[in-house]
Amino acid sequence: MRAILAGLMTATVLAGGAWAQTLETRADGLEYPWSVAFLPDGRLLVTEKPGRLRIVDETGLVAAPVSGVPVVLHSGQGGLLDVAVAPDFESSGDIYLTWSEGTPTDNTLHLGRGRLVDGGLVGFETLFSAEPRRRTDVHYGGRIAFLPDGLLLGIGDGFDFREQAQNPQTHFGSFVHLSLDGEPMPSPFDDAAPGVFSIGHRNPQAVVYDAASETIYAHEHGPQGGDEINILEPGANYGWPIASYGIDYTGALVTPFERYDGMVEPILAWVPSIAPSGMAIYHGDMFPEWEGDLLVSALIAGDADTPSGHVRRVDLEDGAVVGQDVWFGELGARIRDVRVGPDGAIWLLTDAADGQLVRVSRD
Repeated sequence: MRAILAGLMTATVLAGGAWAQTLETRADGLEYPWSVAFLPDGRLLVTEKPGRLRIVDETGLVAAPVSGVPVVLHSGQGGLLDVAVAPDFESSGDIYLTWSEGTPTDNTLHLGRGRLVDGGLVGFETLFSAEPRRRTDVHYGGRIAFLPDGLLLGIGDGFDFREQAQNPQTHFGSFVHLSLDGEPMPSPFDDAAPGVFSIGHRNPQAVVYDAASETIYAHEHGPQGGDEINILEPGANYGWPIASYGIDYTGALVTPFERYDGMVEPILAWVPSIAPSGMAIYHGDMFPEWEGDLLVSALIAGDADTPSGHVRRVDLEDGAVVGQDVWFGELGARIRDVRVGPDGAIWLLTDAADGQLVRVSRD
C-alpha cells in the first residue's frame, strides 16, 4: 500500500504585489491527483487517477480510500478524473465522478453518481456514457459543471478522431447537457447524439458556471499552441479542427485557418501552450482584487519567463479579457487543479506520483 503522509505543513510564504501568500501543504503522497471538491463540513474530496477517491480534513489525509468507486481504466490520460459534490448534497449526499472504463483499445468516458455514507459511496450508478467507444486512451475531457437545470460534461476528441469534433452525431469533441440524473437534455443540433450542447472542441480540461453573470467558461488544450478559453453557448461550434491557433506536433499545419465563418472565436488563446488543466472563477473575500476573475491551473511553463507549471489569473471585465498574470510558479510543479474554497482560500493539486494538496491563503 502506498505511504500517505498526514498533517499540516507550512510550505512557504511568497510575496505577491501588495501582499504575501502562505502556501500550506495539507496532504502529500497523492498519486497523480486530478480533482478536488469541497464538502459542506469542511472536508475535501480528492481523486487519484489510478482509481482512488480520498477524503482530506484539517489533520491531513484519511488513510483508507473511499469505497464503492468504480473500476477505472488507468492508462494514458485515463483514470478516475473529476469529482463534484451535488448542489443538493445536504439532503441527497450525492457525489458525481467521471472516469475512463475499458481497455486501452476499447474504452469510453463515463459519468456516475453515488451517496457518500460513512466513508463509502453507496448505490453508485453509471448515469451517462460517451458514444461511440474509442480505441485511444487520450483526450477524454471529463470535467463537469452544475447549471441551474442540470450539468455540463466536456468530452475530448480521442486524438485520432478529431474530424468527428465537427459531427454532432457523436460525442467526440463536445460538451453534453444532462439532467442531474444523467438524462440527456434536448440538443440544439439536428439529429445529434444524446445531449450534445456544443461541438468543435479538442480536449476540454475545465468548465465553470458563473452564476453571478450566468456565463459558462470552458478551456481546452490546443495541439502545439492554441490552448483556448471559450464562453459556451448552446448550438455553437468552437472550430476544432477547422480553425485553430496551433499546429500539429509534427510541425505541420492542422488547418490554414485561425478563425472561420460561423465558428466561435475564443476569448483568449495561448501560443505557445501552457497546457491548462483546472479552472475556477474567483468569488471571495480573501483576494478581493481578483473578484470575478478566472484562475487557470497550468501544467507547463509556456514561455521562458514563466517558471514551470503555474496558475494564470485571467483578468475579466464584463466577460472580456483585459489582462493576465502568473502565480505560484515558485512551487516548481505541474498544477493539475485549482479551486476556490468557501472561505476564499485557493486550493491547488500538483500533478505527480507524489502529488500535493496545497492551500493558499493571504496574510
